[in-house]
Amino acid sequence: MVTAYVMVKAHTGNANKLRDDIAAIDGVENVHIVAGDFDLIAKVSVGSPAEVKEVAASEIQNIQGVEDTQTYVAMD
Repeated sequence: MVTAYVMVKAHTGNANKLRDDIAAIDGVENVHIVAGDFDLIAKVSVGSPAEVKEVAASEIQNIQGVEDTQTYVAMD
């Protein structure tokens, strides 16, 4: 199992909607609205690094209202 954290920057006013949209994606365990440089953090647990890429690059980044993402793969 591969765990990754996807930091999401939302367009103004979209954080609540994005939280729900991201949470509905297969492989996303949970999503939190946070304070700081990013607006949301999503925890992703999938079977391979390729699946992390699919969730982050193909799913999350294509949601309307997502401005930017950064993905961090857990090493332990």
